[in-house]
Amino acid sequence: MGCDGGTIPKRHELVKGPKKVEKVDKDAELVAQWNYCTLSQEILRRPIVACELGRLYNKDAVIEFLLDKSSEKALGKATSHIKSIKNVTELRLSDNPAWEGDKGNTKGDKHDDLQRARFICPVVGLEMNGRHRFCFLRCCGCVFSERALKEIKAEVCHTCGAAFQEDDVIVLNGTKEDVETLKGRMEERRQKAKLGKKAKKPKAVESVSKPDVSEESPGPSKIKTGKPEETSLDSREKKASSAPKSAAANGGSSGKVGKPLCGATKRSIANSEESEAYKSLFTSHSSAKRSKEESAHWVTHTSYCF
Repeated sequence: MGCDGGTIPKRHELVKGPKKVEKVDKDAELVAQWNYCTLSQEILRRPIVACELGRLYNKDAVIEFLLDKSSEKALGKATSHIKSIKNVTELRLSDNPAWEGDKGNTKGDKHDDLQRARFICPVVGLEMNGRHRFCFLRCCGCVFSERALKEIKAEVCHTCGAAFQEDDVIVLNGTKEDVETLKGRMEERRQKAKLGKKAKKPKAVESVSKPDVSEESPGPSKIKTGKPEETSLDSREKKASSAPKSAAANGGSSGKVGKPLCGATKRSIANSEESEAYKSLFTSHSSAKRSKEESAHWVTHTSYCF
């Protein structure tokens, strides 16, 4: 039977009963929630931020997570709702004067009291160790106990004086019910922000696409209503009528006779009203008609021989 050496087995060693449900130590759970970062599992150090679901993080760990969103990274699902640094709020915490930290434990032989909290409520003085419910304001980041907000009801922050609403109050490390309500508020807030951005985009596009009516687009009086064929015929007639006028103007101003038009009669230069100096340039002038005696036989006045 395997009982060599005189050993006697007991009933619980031979008969397997139902497994006992392992209970989580509440004190250890509170220490992990309020003293350690949810993402990196390191001790919380300033600057400390909180998400819209009320979880605490180190700001450096959140920035590293946003820069490197790899699937292999541990605890990525816990921060899947954090899309940018705007989704977290930096907390304004009040130090606990009774907390010494690691100052007296220089040799490592002193017991650290983890039940003593580093931060307290600035209004009531309760320690932020998980025994009491704490919350922060999303608009300014100030942290208070829930008892302080209930006892001293105000629409203004007790520390900085910033105005807030009920939606701005977020419970830190709340229960499952608190997380579900905060998640619903977060989704509604993000949907409103998306709708607001979509409503602003068409207005901006219309303002850019609409040009100035006076400069670019012609008015109804300036638009031509005539047919293209009629306009082309009118333009041809105007060009034909302007051509002889320009030719006559050029000939009168320069003093030179151009080519005669198709319908004009030919006139001799001798009978024209030009000057004698201009007429003497041509062979039809009387000065060009010389006798053979007046001119040498090897020289000719014109380009042809007599």
